[in-house]
Amino acid sequence: MEFYHFIQEIMPYILGFTAPILITATGGLFSERSGVVNIGLEGLMVVGTFTSAIFVKSMVSVLGVMPQYMVWVSILLAALVGGLFSLLHAYASVSLKADQVISGTAINLLAPAITLFLAEGLIGTQNITLPVGLKRYDNGIPLLSKIPFIGELFFTSVNLSIYFVLLIVILAWFIIFKTSYGLRLRACGENPHAADSMGVNVVRMRYQAVFISGVLAGIGGAIFVLTYPLEFNGLVNGLGFLALASLIFGKWRPFNVLGATLFFGGMSTLATFSQVNETIKSLQLPREAFNIIPFIATIIALLVFSRNSNAPKALGEPYDTGKR
Repeated sequence: MEFYHFIQEIMPYILGFTAPILITATGGLFSERSGVVNIGLEGLMVVGTFTSAIFVKSMVSVLGVMPQYMVWVSILLAALVGGLFSLLHAYASVSLKADQVISGTAINLLAPAITLFLAEGLIGTQNITLPVGLKRYDNGIPLLSKIPFIGELFFTSVNLSIYFVLLIVILAWFIIFKTSYGLRLRACGENPHAADSMGVNVVRMRYQAVFISGVLAGIGGAIFVLTYPLEFNGLVNGLGFLALASLIFGKWRPFNVLGATLFFGGMSTLATFSQVNETIKSLQLPREAFNIIPFIATIIALLVFSRNSNAPKALGEPYDTGKR
């Protein structure tokens, strides 16, 4: 029972840390299934955090007390801006056929610089503190929290973002693996020339996939800043890179990615509570040990899967019609 109470105590935080990683990884799944590497997820999340933070800060100044639905409006705006910003990566990697890793790196460098500059210019400081975030249901979600065992674990002291994200993951699985659009998307990532010969517009499909990845990464950034830090400072603590690592662990399949992100969310929670929770403190491990575990696990996964990778065969290869 003691272990159950420990899991019950930290589960809301695991779900809270998992949600932004999971939805960002799902966005990366679309991009990489189309054949475009997107290591710019970290930067796209930063854009989402800034958009949501500046909107909430501005609306609170105008309205005083901000209704909860306006917080969700900020998430939608973050999705839109994230999608538009990702088109820079799409233009460089698809139209200009630039190295996709370098293009993604540029996104990661550009996003914090632009958002911090805008924050300084708009409100006079690079740190935006939010007076309100996503509502947390401390007393449990009505009806669902009364389900024996499951209700206390998954429907108490949580906010709705994790269920919103899970719906998107299910929708993503259905689109990618059960629709003709998903079949064309995967064909672009496996053999773009064959897809082109069947009438699929590879360039358009890859633009759409990168845009979707930007939309979902923007949502991920917004959920992150509205859940725990409640402060924009140009950083998302490496969650974008963890989302990318989740794709490798999950072998580019949505529900495998869900398991990988739960692992990373759990490690992030243990690191956060390592100095305050008595059960974790009893392990006598420094906080840094929990922080580095996800990245060590990523390196191990790369070594293990390097010879048996399930990555799309044309991942990272610019599409050139002249090579048909």
